[in-house]
Amino acid sequence: MFKSIARRVLGTKLKALFHDYYQNAFREGRVLQENSISRVKLGKQNILNCRLLLDRQSLLEQMPKNAVVAEIGVDQGEFTQQIIDQTSPSCLHLVDVWSSDRYDPELEYVVRRRFQSQLDAGVIRIHKNLSTNAVTDFPNAYFDWIYLDSYHSYEVTRDELLLYSPKMKPGGIIAGHDYEMGDWVNSLRFGVIEAVHEFCRNEGWELIFITAEPIEYRSFAIRKIS
Repeated sequence: MFKSIARRVLGTKLKALFHDYYQNAFREGRVLQENSISRVKLGKQNILNCRLLLDRQSLLEQMPKNAVVAEIGVDQGEFTQQIIDQTSPSCLHLVDVWSSDRYDPELEYVVRRRFQSQLDAGVIRIHKNLSTNAVTDFPNAYFDWIYLDSYHSYEVTRDELLLYSPKMKPGGIIAGHDYEMGDWVNSLRFGVIEAVHEFCRNEGWELIFITAEPIEYRSFAIRKIS
């Protein structure tokens, strides 16, 4: 009996020790991740013309129509359909690698089947590649607007903004999704806010729209300060 009680007590203590160890390791990992994210404060000039919109459908209403557009991060094409329905792009480039733990390669074929008629007409063009590699497919001053929705880390968003900004026409708009700190359910820390603010301050761009969804992750839109 006493041995049984001792084993239970020892087991409880070991469980508590392992719990504390993993909790501390998890916290240290979070601290390291936080310290790796740049934080740049916006200036007044970066928010002077910013408007709050209800949701990203309202954001689409503000985007140029019959324009040359890129959606970077496509998944199965749900937002692609909204872009087509609300903005009627003259040419819509879809950029996605469709190869990760999160996105099954089969989704590429879902998108191809879904938009076969637009692909045949040349209205939609698919670039199966990482966003930071696909940028070489496009000439400078090419896009009227783009929408970023790929990998939402600080590093990737920072690189996308720097690489795609020369590809924008004068007055072109870079918009994007997940203007949030992260995904609480899946314990994912995003870096979109920090990357956007750093880019705007360092490169002379301004926030022109932020959306205010209560559940879905928010969107942003920026343009070069004229």
